[in-house]
Amino acid sequence: MAYIGKKPEDAFRGLAYYDTFTGDGSTTTFDLSADAPDGGQNDITVVVDNVRQEPGASKSYTLGLDGSSRYRRITFNVAPDNLSEIYVINPGRSTQLNTVSDNAITAAKLQTDAVTTAKIQDSAVTNDKLAGSIANAKLANSSITINGTSIALGASGEIVAGTDWQAVTVADGSTTVNATAGQGYFLDTNAGVIEVFLPTSPTQGDTVILVDYAGTFATNNVIVNTGGVAIDSTVGSDFILSTNNRIAEFVYVDSNKGWLYKGATTKGSTPSQAGAPVYDTDATYISATGGTITTSGDFKIHTFTGDGCFVVSSVGNPVGSTQVDYLVVAGGGAGGASPSGYDSGGGGGAGGFRESHSTPVSGCYTASPLATPTGLTMTATTYPITVGGGGSAAPGGGGCAGSNSVFSTITSAGGGGGGSYPSPLSGSNGGSGGGGSGGNPDSACSAPGGSGNTPPVSPPQGNNGARGSTTANGDGANYFGGGGGGATQAGVVGTTPPHSTADGGAGAGTQINPAVGESGPSCLQYFAGGGGGGAQPQRGPTNGAAGSGGIGGGAADVYTAGAANTGGGGSGGNWANGTNGGKGIIVIRYKFQN
Repeated sequence: MAYIGKKPEDAFRGLAYYDTFTGDGSTTTFDLSADAPDGGQNDITVVVDNVRQEPGASKSYTLGLDGSSRYRRITFNVAPDNLSEIYVINPGRSTQLNTVSDNAITAAKLQTDAVTTAKIQDSAVTNDKLAGSIANAKLANSSITINGTSIALGASGEIVAGTDWQAVTVADGSTTVNATAGQGYFLDTNAGVIEVFLPTSPTQGDTVILVDYAGTFATNNVIVNTGGVAIDSTVGSDFILSTNNRIAEFVYVDSNKGWLYKGATTKGSTPSQAGAPVYDTDATYISATGGTITTSGDFKIHTFTGDGCFVVSSVGNPVGSTQVDYLVVAGGGAGGASPSGYDSGGGGGAGGFRESHSTPVSGCYTASPLATPTGLTMTATTYPITVGGGGSAAPGGGGCAGSNSVFSTITSAGGGGGGSYPSPLSGSNGGSGGGGSGGNPDSACSAPGGSGNTPPVSPPQGNNGARGSTTANGDGANYFGGGGGGATQAGVVGTTPPHSTADGGAGAGTQINPAVGESGPSCLQYFAGGGGGGAQPQRGPTNGAAGSGGIGGGAADVYTAGAANTGGGGSGGNWANGTNGGKGIIVIRYKFQN
């Protein structure tokens, strides 16, 4: 007879189960190891000490559901005696072996998708079981594709294996070619430019070959329009072929790589030269707005003297520009106050100074020694600009720290405030540290300066402030406050004799934007100078001058504030409050044309 799967066995098997239990004088329920017949307490045999028990609620026992709702529990009306022997013969559920007649299961009896691959025995479907042919609709793939051309299985047609070379295309001044995968094109640009449009929906392995037929690609270029698809992972509006006798092959990989390009020349090339992965592209450049915009040759400069936004509307490509260089200077710290002539406030620390410079990115000019060669890669988005304010001088107290300046991932820390007597004595930490207070011949009045480059970055954004001076340290009798740290130099400790004023540390000079900053040596514009420390003028007409501000906007001995938009530190006071730190600045520079 017919059957599905393994043939059933013709055999009789015993189905009864035998369970034994031992009474304890208290237990009345016992669970069988197998299901008993439904409602069949009369179908099982229960024996206690070799005496068969009569079923029934008013007799010896009943049969019911156990804790798992299975028909297995025997419940005695009276608990069997201790050590009594109990056994049960359970015939189990009745079964029946059904057979299926030949040809009884038709296609209509099979549920859709019931017979799966896993249910078909290996080699069970042979050729003689298949009548006629299998329709294309029943196949997972009903056609084949070669070089971008598809043909149905069983159909007839022509598919070119290899490159299908087309007739020479001659430029007439407005010639375009819509390229097809698998085809090669001889392009004659003697009379004008030819624009080639690559396939708009390429698939992996699609290939297009372009050949300089007349050797005139350098005179009249071929523009390759990708429709926004990348070439060698670089996305551009289009690419150009500008080398004479060029053979250019484009092979599509995927949406990440886009088209891979391989170029060679037909004349004078060798096998080692053929296939050099170099391609020509139209240069595209960053386009952006924000701040005060000026130009220097092919480079655009955005200067922010206050908060704003640097809005990048489009990014270029590596042949044009994708990165920017920057100058980010934070606000300078304020100088510390002095309530009497015996004490002097420390100079404010300069705001943190951070710069990048790479000639390909922003042109040839002299940058500071602190500049990193790594610029910032842009994306088409809006970058908030925060220009840090200078710290405020606190009446009778220590100078306040300057505020941070922020552009993209670059943060420059505000300069530390100068120390004051009696409190706080020490200069505070920051981009550059504030100077400590100095005074009365008491070693407690010679307070330390704050730490620069806090938090630490590389290259460092600033230097430490100087300690205050006092006669207890052998510094003389002018009780200088320490000079604030600058971008390239730490603050100076004032001494007499020999005479040395508590100058602020020098700032850093750069030509990133010649129109801003403090002019200084080597035609550079300086930023982030430390504020000068205060001094006790009563101790001598020649030795009582307060410290000079560090070049780069640091406040000088006339108790002026740090220069605006330099990040210079404020000066320390004597018989006076300190002065405010200078506001910071942000400059962004990049190539916008060639």
